[in-house]
Amino acid sequence: MKKIFSITLLGSLLLLGASCKKSIDEAYQNPNAPVRVPVNTLLPQIISAMAANYAGHGPMNDARYAGAYIQNWQYYSTNSYFDQMGYNNGAGDVAQSTWRTHYYDIGQNNQRMMQWAAEEQRWDYVGVGKAIEAWGWMLVADYYGETIVENAFNTSMLTFAFNREDTAYARILSLCRESLENLNRTDGQVDAAYLASGDTYFYNGDVSKWKKFTNGILARYYNHFSNKADYKPDSAIYYAKAAMQTVDEIASVKFIGNALSATNNFYGPRRGNLGGASAASPTAVRQGDFIAKLMTGGNAAFPGVSDPRAWYMLRGNANGTIKGVPPVVGQNALAANDRPENFWGVSQVTASNTAPANDDNCRYIFKNNAPYPVMTPAEMKFIIAEAEYKLGHRSNALTAYQEGISASFDMLTSVYNLSIPAGKEITPAIKASFLALPDVVPANPNDLTLSKIMLQKYIAMFGYGVLETWMDMRRYHYTDLDPETGNQVYTDFQIPSLFADNNGEYIYRYYPRYNAERVWNFYELQRIGATSNNYHTKKLWIVQP
Repeated sequence: MKKIFSITLLGSLLLLGASCKKSIDEAYQNPNAPVRVPVNTLLPQIISAMAANYAGHGPMNDARYAGAYIQNWQYYSTNSYFDQMGYNNGAGDVAQSTWRTHYYDIGQNNQRMMQWAAEEQRWDYVGVGKAIEAWGWMLVADYYGETIVENAFNTSMLTFAFNREDTAYARILSLCRESLENLNRTDGQVDAAYLASGDTYFYNGDVSKWKKFTNGILARYYNHFSNKADYKPDSAIYYAKAAMQTVDEIASVKFIGNALSATNNFYGPRRGNLGGASAASPTAVRQGDFIAKLMTGGNAAFPGVSDPRAWYMLRGNANGTIKGVPPVVGQNALAANDRPENFWGVSQVTASNTAPANDDNCRYIFKNNAPYPVMTPAEMKFIIAEAEYKLGHRSNALTAYQEGISASFDMLTSVYNLSIPAGKEITPAIKASFLALPDVVPANPNDLTLSKIMLQKYIAMFGYGVLETWMDMRRYHYTDLDPETGNQVYTDFQIPSLFADNNGEYIYRYYPRYNAERVWNFYELQRIGATSNNYHTKKLWIVQP
């Protein structure tokens, strides 16, 4: 039996402490029957899984590994499979939270929430649920390629056929439209206060912001088609403009950050998921050489430019400078005093990976109570910039590009302004000075390049936007050249030595979750070729012509 689709809600509901309308006797008579609870008690755990829930399942978990593919960070020691872009999970579930998140942690919980909300005419909850489901389909389609779409949540079935990516993408589009239709309704039992009671840690019941989130999904949707003949840059622009625009509209999962581990940010020291005490773990990561050089003047796209955001996002070293770990070779390739602190501010002059007792020296998304952005205004501005650039509207592209950088600054100074080293604080004057640098923002729109757009988007989404940035880099096949300049779009990005199973090809997907699919659905995996050792190098449908 394929357990991932048939596990009941009972355990999750008990965790929430919800009152049940079904008696204990009835539950024992039919233990697989869902226990009916108020829909506002289901939404909090669904939202938590959009980051990393109490059990650690969510995009933040898998971003630890995919972050090495895009060189946000690298393994602090040598020869990590992920540093080598050679992922093969074998018989384990490493890097498989995305599958579990969509099909299980959110999965049936969201389906029940929407079903019961519709029965109760709570159309706002239906709209929220459909937006989250659309977000989930994009996540798994971009992560795995072929996925189970049709009958995915049919608990009467034991095995499931895999569908092509375009099936998931069609589902995304229809769900977003249905989401907006429901979010626009004011009849029935639509109630902002009741929505807020379940939405405390995302948008606090603000339907207008949920609409912007849905529009943001649509902006991503149309942007992902950039390699297709039916690419519609105007649609990407339209929906990006209808999405979040200001700091207060950032879609982020909030954390309380109290003594309970599960209430803390997955990347904070209390949960210890970015190093911990084990140096043998592939999650013992440090900032990568690529991002460090990109923000300190070592990248040819921004030569000599020192980015003041670096001290908000990255870590320094004993020399008071910012450097990163090259892939594969580990931090010992750097002189001792050049090794960056870990993300919790622990010195790496020694090989210590111990998490500090508190997060007083932590910053950015690496604090215990730091919110985790799911989608931001900066991302939307860069989607506009890329689309306008490809339409040949260079003035519009330059305006959106500058606004994207500005939005990134605003998020850091408004939301992530704690534990910044003295003298490194960003003031309005410093921000203005940076935006006035011709090597960053050219005066002539015709001097704007695709490289600048994509690299500034890369910077703005460092750490939190790993999976979407990975999608961007795969759209440009990691090392594509800009046909206008002849230069690599992701300037100075170099593929490290590849794992032997890659057969010289880059990684484009993960294998379907071992414990859910290889164990219970092996013959279907054989049909789609997912049992081969180099299945992870098969290009996604969405990045092909």
